[in-house]
Amino acid sequence: MDRIILESQLKKYRTPYEEESQFISSFIELVEDPQAYKRELLSGHFTASAWIVNKKRTHTLLTLHRKLGRWLQLGGHADGNENLLEVAMKEAREESGLKSLTFVDETIFDIDKHIIPLRPHVQEHFHYDVRYILEADLKEPLVKNHESISLAWVAFESVQDVIGYNPSILRMLDKTSKSEILM
Repeated sequence: MDRIILESQLKKYRTPYEEESQFISSFIELVEDPQAYKRELLSGHFTASAWIVNKKRTHTLLTLHRKLGRWLQLGGHADGNENLLEVAMKEAREESGLKSLTFVDETIFDIDKHIIPLRPHVQEHFHYDVRYILEADLKEPLVKNHESISLAWVAFESVQDVIGYNPSILRMLDKTSKSEILM
């Protein structure tokens, strides 16, 4: 996958979720900027995430993010790689230690534009997060890295209790439970 495939997928991307559909045009505009795949573009840049589920679609893998202090899906910066599919897999492997990861589908599962708050040495900026759905073996041991405080498989019915109110995660959870092609 490269910038051309990403742009094509974004142009074809349809969602019934109003908040998500509002992001599509800004993602398409950003695709052509080669700087958009680097974190140094401080107005906003691409990130890629992995919504990891087990084969039976009863659990998702979440990380308690060290810098943000919130439970989130795994993912990270593109760091110059225009192949966001590769970025999502790389981040998922690095942050979980899982070897059994496979893509359920290689098309975009979800997109989200969100603000990253001001931190020392990093100004407030946007992440244009392109998300893919992966599956893994629930029984495989997890190995967290320095970016996580904790990692946990969370039962779908407990996700909101763990994360609180996070509309983008709840949207991915809703998509997972409604989609027949994901089974």
